[in-house]
Amino acid sequence: MPELPEVETIVRNLRAPLVGRTITGVEITWPRQVVKLSPREFTDRIQGQRVKVIGRRGKVLLFTLSAETLFIHLRMSGDLMVVPTGTAREKHAHIVFSLDDEHELRFKDPRKFGRVSLEDMTGKFGPEPLGSEFTATTLAKGLASHSRVLKPLLLDQTFLAGVGNIYADESLHRAGIHPLRKSDTLRPEEVSRLWCTLRRVLHSAIRHGGTDLGDRVYRDGGFRPRVYNRECRTCKTPIRRITVGQRSTRFCPRCQRVQGCGLVNPSPTSPTRGSRR
Repeated sequence: MPELPEVETIVRNLRAPLVGRTITGVEITWPRQVVKLSPREFTDRIQGQRVKVIGRRGKVLLFTLSAETLFIHLRMSGDLMVVPTGTAREKHAHIVFSLDDEHELRFKDPRKFGRVSLEDMTGKFGPEPLGSEFTATTLAKGLASHSRVLKPLLLDQTFLAGVGNIYADESLHRAGIHPLRKSDTLRPEEVSRLWCTLRRVLHSAIRHGGTDLGDRVYRDGGFRPRVYNRECRTCKTPIRRITVGQRSTRFCPRCQRVQGCGLVNPSPTSPTRGSRR
């Protein structure tokens, strides 16, 4: 699913063609994607509004309009694109915004999990990992205030906004921290490494326009994670895969040793079936 770097890439790509444009109409073929409003109510409220600013909060896109804010959550398979009016309609383009320059903003979502809303979808989000308010001290206090398994905590959007499965695994791998460590067992130097690697990995993925997982590339992303290979690029040990909090989790059993403290009982491990690179 698109995570923070992918959503940030979409935001940057949409600014030039959309900012300053006026929404002249909306076509909705899957009404359940609109939160708490009927298609007619949604269209009546948004039609005629001008796009002033496009931003992001966590994994949610924010369109600041003339009178209110449009929130779009891409979820598992959503994508947004601007195309000339009359371009062949994609099969899964369930919401189409007509613009005043003979173009359309299309929300394509094969799995139909994405949502659009005129109500705030971000009120309970934690700090932005790339924001100035997110410091190593902030992370240390947050980790110490919980006694949770580290990997699911990093995925908790109320703890940290925008980090998903791929970038949590990659950040923990580069920081040399086991994903099953308890959050309140990390030493100060480990917290500092995790804070640095989180920001470094996210910045790098944004620069590359998203992630390349070999057989799965999101929007031509060029970022190549180290932990999604068959073996660790650092020590050549086979990467292991376990299930943590119902999410597939990859780690190197040599580079990410638990060092004798704070490890919960893992589920059975297996060699990864990730990229063959």
